[in-house]
Amino acid sequence: MTRRQFAALAVGLGLVTLSACGSSGSTGGSGGDPKTVTLVSHNSWAASKSVVAAFEKESGYRVKVLPDGDAGQAVNKAILTKDNPQGDVFFGVDNTLLSRALDNGLFQPYAAKGLDRVGAQYQLDDRHRVTPVDYGDICVNYDKKYFADHKLAPPASLDDLTKPAYRNLLVTENASTSSPGLGFLLGTAAHYGDGGTSRSGGAESGGGWQDYWKKLKDNGVKVVDGWEQAYQQEFSGSAPGRKAGGDRPLVVSYASSPPAEVVYAKPRPKTAPTGVATGTCFRQIEFAGLLSNAHNPKGAKAFLDFLISRRFQEDMPFNMYVYPVVQGARVPAEFTEYGPAAEHPATMAPAKIAANRDQWVRSWTSLVLK
Repeated sequence: MTRRQFAALAVGLGLVTLSACGSSGSTGGSGGDPKTVTLVSHNSWAASKSVVAAFEKESGYRVKVLPDGDAGQAVNKAILTKDNPQGDVFFGVDNTLLSRALDNGLFQPYAAKGLDRVGAQYQLDDRHRVTPVDYGDICVNYDKKYFADHKLAPPASLDDLTKPAYRNLLVTENASTSSPGLGFLLGTAAHYGDGGTSRSGGAESGGGWQDYWKKLKDNGVKVVDGWEQAYQQEFSGSAPGRKAGGDRPLVVSYASSPPAEVVYAKPRPKTAPTGVATGTCFRQIEFAGLLSNAHNPKGAKAFLDFLISRRFQEDMPFNMYVYPVVQGARVPAEFTEYGPAAEHPATMAPAKIAANRDQWVRSWTSLVLK
């Protein structure tokens, strides 16, 4: 499942509109139509109809959206079709897959208008082949009621998860099949490295991320294929639309999950039933880019400008449950109260991810799943 599962779940409950003005479900690119901009994206693209309609009215371009699976699937397909792309703009490549897209020449450079208002920490390509659009944190979430009932403090760090007190409590996603699963693996690699001591200096974590995962496995971590199974079936915390929870009070999810628990609950609770272990977070940054050989590059550039406009950036949080990258863009109060972004998330340079990702996933699979 993709990064904004709560947005997708809300769609199923009739709470949010995955929008694209025009024929969002049609196939094929803009085909040379100078008045149509075709956006290729993962399935979790969402925006308010009124916001997209305002762009269409002001720019004169009609927007068509082609959702194309999860992020990894969409990126791979876009690379395979780059000589005759399905559309003009691609949205949804994140920092875990960025180098793959850039190395394969998926995008052409364009410095979007308003880029000076985007934080420098999000601009990972100095050639402007991609435009930062949003960010979010992959973190361990916890079921507040479970920890209160058991008079146990929730974990605060990655090291805590290997302690006996948290045995058989954590469920995570498969790093080879799930975006949050991969992000959590990369977060442990960023924190512990391939060897040596952990960033926090803990001697017990001295064998790098592989040693850490051995301890996590010995402590009863459960691995499932994707976010939906982990959060909606295995996690004991509540979730919108779910009839019954699981028995694991710790789950790898997002910092924005607790706000969604509040927003979509009926009746609306005064506080979030879940919390975030902020010492476990890995930062994901998501980008859009002008596709090489785009049929309508002029329209694509206008759409990229729109994606970092204040109007779109402030519309984005409740549609895709991510945070804006534009400085000064308002964030909903529910986000700041129930799901603030981590102050010190783990990060990793795209080049380092590219050099190690496939090898790390293979090693993780052999270590954890066999």
